[in-house]
Amino acid sequence: MNLLLMILVAVVVAFLLAYLVVKFVPLKMRWLVSLLLLGASIYLGYKIYEGIMRPINFNINKKVRYAKVINNLRSIRDAEVKYHEVYGKYAQNKDTLVNFIEHGKLAITESKNIMVRENRGGGIYVNVSKRKVDTTGYEPVSKYFKDVDYKNMFKVPGTDKEFVIETGTVEKVQGLEVPVFIVRTDKESVLKGMDPGLIKQELEAITTDEIKGSDISVGSLSEVSTSGNWPPFYDKPKTKNKVDKKE
Repeated sequence: MNLLLMILVAVVVAFLLAYLVVKFVPLKMRWLVSLLLLGASIYLGYKIYEGIMRPINFNINKKVRYAKVINNLRSIRDAEVKYHEVYGKYAQNKDTLVNFIEHGKLAITESKNIMVRENRGGGIYVNVSKRKVDTTGYEPVSKYFKDVDYKNMFKVPGTDKEFVIETGTVEKVQGLEVPVFIVRTDKESVLKGMDPGLIKQELEAITTDEIKGSDISVGSLSEVSTSGNWPPFYDKPKTKNKVDKKE
């Protein structure tokens, strides 16, 4: 809106100046006025170009910063999911998760169908197929994080902050409480140093192709979810590759 207003004002001013030059400026002085107008035109052209490119560059740089944050959130989410597999709950702090990655074990299971003879009463027996799960061994959790800088994954890239971790429970069905978690950081810290006006707009984003709200987060305390609040394109491999190149 500001850019359109600037263009409209520039057009009106140009017509007004042209009229004033023709009407009041002597012919021998018009070359000087022409130079001044040329300088003003270059300046206005630059401001219009800057107005066009400002939101474009903001979106490019914003996505680069967000992608780095999301990479870390995905790593934390993966660790929380593995922790839940073992303990049936989510870790409440980073020290617990780091220790789990370094020393934890995951059961290796084998599933097979077996036939069980069941007594249905009255001397009636039927063969029923049931799935049996056996633990055949254990593997280190660290196997899944060998290419992850898990000791630093709690740092919010580009800031001096760390992600906030919260855990809780929600009632999935009546009488059944299940554990949930959320890991988050605020957008404003991630975007620090960028255009304040555009940051304000970003904190109020509500469209489906943007990260909604004022935080970047994974998980939820109000529903059973391990998803992030970012749009799907951040999960495409090419996003990570672009980030790596810029780093």
